[in-house]
Amino acid sequence: RAMADPPRLKPLVAVGQVTSTPDKELNFAVCARLVREAARRGACLVFLPEGFDYIGSNTAQTLSLAEGLDGDLVGRYAELAKECGVWLSLGGFHERGQDWPTTQRIYNCHVLLDPAGERPPALPRRPGGPRLPQTFLSRTVSSPGNIVAAYRKTHLCDVELEGRVTMKESSFTNPGTEIVAPIGTPAGKLGLSICYDLRFPEISLALRRAGAEILTYPSAFTVPTGSAHWEVLLRARAIESQCYVVAAAQTGKNHERRTSYGHALVVDPWGAVVAQCHEGTGLCYAEIDLDYLHRIRQEIPVHGHRRPDLYGTVAATGLAPAP
Repeated sequence: RAMADPPRLKPLVAVGQVTSTPDKELNFAVCARLVREAARRGACLVFLPEGFDYIGSNTAQTLSLAEGLDGDLVGRYAELAKECGVWLSLGGFHERGQDWPTTQRIYNCHVLLDPAGERPPALPRRPGGPRLPQTFLSRTVSSPGNIVAAYRKTHLCDVELEGRVTMKESSFTNPGTEIVAPIGTPAGKLGLSICYDLRFPEISLALRRAGAEILTYPSAFTVPTGSAHWEVLLRARAIESQCYVVAAAQTGKNHERRTSYGHALVVDPWGAVVAQCHEGTGLCYAEIDLDYLHRIRQEIPVHGHRRPDLYGTVAATGLAPAP
């Protein structure tokens, strides 16, 4: 009698937590170590947080350290992705865009790197498991190397908590002008966001409508806002969109005037926290179970129960709804 096929191995993702400083070389060394460690564990996709490249101690330093997407640092991460055979979500790169010479302002850019440059590679075998099927790209961008998507943060963090936190990202950063369509990866269809975007459910609902299965919120939350809002917002985005939510995070003392909250985590489509980093630099891992995701969507079909006749449709310009 023929033996049944072994159960299919689920894609494994790795989520990073780091303490970036103004020292770009040190930051790269730390992130590269984490990426190599994740690759050895069999991860197909590694997520790094906002400010993975550096966190400057003041505005002048932040602007002076910024690079273009065609610069040395993104090139080194592209080589790292190829070396390790993993996709990389670089969750908030300080980008000097084409308008830098005239504006002297940067973009906060979430960059997605494909190690193959064109389509997801066959996933590495984990011990005792079969290869996973490939999921092909739904969108590419015209960029150097193996950049397959670049989302520029649309909601800039201008907040003032009296006596605790003052941030005015818009004083040196240009807001992005579009939401990027979900990208097919070996783990599922990935929707790109950054940090403060988490507070705006409209973007997650627009990405879900466009076919996203995984939402990403690479972040550098402060301690006061993180302790109050971080987990509950991430779980809310997962529940309302019925997506996996992946949130890499900055943690600890980035410089003398900034401390980040940490608690990098993964939430499943039911709203359960299925992986979370402890204190300090490190990784947490989660399997992405798309069969489970689609079962939840079938059992509680909120997407089909919406009433656009009463309150309109949350959609992003240029994003077609998924079939």
